[in-house]
Amino acid sequence: MKKLIGTGIFALALTTTAGCAARGFARFGPPPPPPPPYAARAAHARAGRVWVPGYYQWTGRRYRWVEGRWVRPPRPGMVWVPGYREHRRGVYVWVEGHWR
Repeated sequence: MKKLIGTGIFALALTTTAGCAARGFARFGPPPPPPPPYAARAAHARAGRVWVPGYYQWTGRRYRWVEGRWVRPPRPGMVWVPGYREHRRGVYVWVEGHWR
């Protein structure tokens, strides 16, 4: 009987430890996103518009794909800098795309 209780406690300890390890990943940020799906640009762009590519957005639980689109720049001659993941203090963070 003691052996059965000891085995049960050991199994419970392993299960608890494994659960902590799985949840500990979130402490360091979300996992890397999957590769972007293949998507061609819309065939017809209107004059004065710039293509802003799609990207994965982290929702707190999973990644959601945001489609690319044609956008008018705030001022003529501005260039769109796509968003990217950057390593900061041991964590990868998402830097939003912006106009330059």
